[in-house]
Amino acid sequence: MNERTPEPAQPRTPTTVCSRCGTTAGGLPVTWTCSVENGTRLYFCETCARDHLRSIESRLDSAWW
Repeated sequence: MNERTPEPAQPRTPTTVCSRCGTTAGGLPVTWTCSVENGTRLYFCETCARDHLRSIESRLDSAWW
């Protein structure tokens, strides 16, 4: 009964990965774009979002880009 209580785990900053190019970012940058395709939430970095802006605005699935 003299066991120490473990220290609580430190909260981690979630890592966000671009679904197109694989770029990673800590947290969720405000310049990234989010899309829901087939019930799955996908994130795209600023570069990929700018390169494919017309496709995103046309609501094409990322498989068509």
